Amino acid sequence: MVAALAVSLLVLLSGCSDATVDELKRLGLPESASDRGPYIHDLWIGAWIAAFIVGGFTWGLIGWASLRYRRRHSDDIPVQVRYNAPIEMLYTVAPVIAVAVLFYFTVQTQNDVLEDVENPDHKVVVTAQQWSWTFNYLGEDGAGGEDVYDRGTSAVEPDLWLVEDETVNFTLHSPDVLHSFFVPNFNFKMDVLPGRDQSFSLTPTKAGTYVGRCAELCGYQHSRMLFNVYVVSQEEFDAHMQDLLDADQTGILRGGSESETVDGLEESQSDPETDDDSEASNQDGQPDSGGES
Repeated sequence: MVAALAVSLLVLLSGCSDATVDELKRLGLPESASDRGPYIHDLWIGAWIAAFIVGGFTWGLIGWASLRYRRRHSDDIPVQVRYNAPIEMLYTVAPVIAVAVLFYFTVQTQNDVLEDVENPDHKVVVTAQQWSWTFNYLGEDGAGGEDVYDRGTSAVEPDLWLVEDETVNFTLHSPDVLHSFFVPNFNFKMDVLPGRDQSFSLTPTKAGTYVGRCAELCGYQHSRMLFNVYVVSQEEFDAHMQDLLDADQTGILRGGSESETVDGLEESQSDPETDDDSEASNQDGQPDSGGES
C-alpha cells in the first residue's frame, strides 16, 4: 500500500510545475526572503511531521480496533469492562509529551526569530494607522542623514524599501488601535500595539517585490491596509531616499501626542529618539505631512 501511495504521489508530482513542486515541498509555506525564514521553515515542517505521525497512529488504532473487535456473530456481546488502564495512560501521557515537545521547539524558534541585531544597518519606524501605513527611515546616508518617510492611504498602497542582505531593525507603533505587521515572504508577523512599541530585526535575503498586510481586524477598512515591500540594491535604495528628501518627506510620523500613552499605562512606551518628532503629527491620531494621509 505504501509503495502504491508513493507511485501515485510521483505520478501526481510529475505533472506539476517546478514552482508547484517547491510549494508542495514547503507544505504551503511562502518562499522565504529573510534570514528568519529557515527557523520558521524547520518548525513548520516539524509540526507537519508530528501531525502526520499522530494522525497515522490514531487512524491505525481506529482501524485496528475496528477489525480486531468487530462483531463476528449477531448475538456477540463485547466484554464489559470498567476501565482500561493502558489505553487511559496512552491517551493521557502521549498528548502531554507531544505538546511538551512542540512547546519546546516553538519557544526555541521564537527566541531565534526575535533575537535583536546589534548595530543594524538600517532603522525603520513603522506607524500603522487606520487604515494605512507610514514607513519612517531613520538617518539614512542616501538622504544626507535626514529622517525621511514613505506613506500611503486606504486608496494608495505605501511602499517599504529595504536593502538586500543588510540588517534592519523595525520599531512598530500604532496611534489608534491594534494592528499587525505581516509580510508572508519574510515568514514573520508581529502585532502593533497602541501605547506600547515593539521591535524586531531581520535581514532581507532575496531581491524582489513582496506584499505586506495588516493581519489584525482593525476596522471597516482593514482589508485595504496593504503595502508593497521592495528589496533592492544599495544604489536603488539610496536613490529612493534622495527622492523622498527632494519631495520634502522629512521627519518621523507617529500620530498625535496622545497616541504615546494608553489609559492604564503609567508611562509612555514610545521611542525616546522619536518623542520630539511627534509634533509633526496632528491631534486626531493620523500622520500629518501637509497632505492627505
